[in-house]
Formats: sequence, C-alpha cells, structure tokens
Amino acid sequence: MTAAPGAGDPAPRFSMPTDGGGNVSLEALKGTPFVLYFYPKDDTPGCTTEAIDFTARAADFAALGVTVIGCSKDSVAKHDRFKAKHGLAVTLAADEDGSTCEAFGVWVEKSMYGRKYMGIERASFLVDGGGVIREVWRKVKVKGHVDAVLAAAKAL
Repeated sequence: MTAAPGAGDPAPRFSMPTDGGGNVSLEALKGTPFVLYFYPKDDTPGCTTEAIDFTARAADFAALGVTVIGCSKDSVAKHDRFKAKHGLAVTLAADEDGSTCEAFGVWVEKSMYGRKYMGIERASFLVDGGGVIREVWRKVKVKGHVDAVLAAAKAL
C-alpha cells in the first residue's frame, strides 16, 4: 500500500460513475478546483448530516468555482435514492471497487466494540485547479467541517 497523499502532493488519478448516470475523473476536473469528501455509507446519521451540510453551502462553493463530490463505496443506484430522499445538491461518486479510497488512503482498519474491520475513514481533500492537494482533513468530525472546508476553498 502506498502512503496516503497529503497537502502539496498531486491528487491521485481516479474515474468513477456518479449519481444520475454521470462520471467524474481527475482528468475531467482539470482546471477546476474541487473538494472530494469520503464518507462511510449513504443514509447513516453522520453521513447524511455531512451531505446536507455540503448541500446547504453548495451555492457558496459554486460561487468560488469549486466542485463538491462525495464518495463512498455505495452503488450509483443507492446514491440516487440517497440524493433524492434528502434533496442533496452535491455529486455522489460510487467507488464500488474501492480503488479511489485506496489511492487516497482512506480505506483503513477501524475498530468498534473491540472488533476490527476495514472501512472508509471520513476525510476530505481540497484540490486546486492544477490537480494539487491543498488541504486534507482526516478523521473528520461532521459538526463545523463544511465551514472549515469552505474557508480553505476561499483561500485558494
């Protein structure tokens, strides 16, 4: 396994299907700053709150020219249902094979009630238009996170 990328590193290449039958890739985003946020699972409390928070600030990110993409290993069909149920305004990418999670170093060992398992670490990456990671947030606590990401995006 390669080291997780950090601020100043080039963003790993990726290409994933998205909700609504779309596709997103590093190549397609060239010249566009973006936030790629990873979350464990659609329709769980923390993940839903985070997606709603990003949706609430979607116009602020758009005004800065920053694209926001949420990513989990859930299927496109599950993303479509999640987005419709909560009126989400962010793109949701389906990393079903886990390759993008691996590339960004967010597929990690977790522990709950003494049981160890592999899962997605809640993390966000702010990438500039040149494809360079400018900020990384790991082990994200949802409350206040979107405001921190927006503040960093304004500083690009």
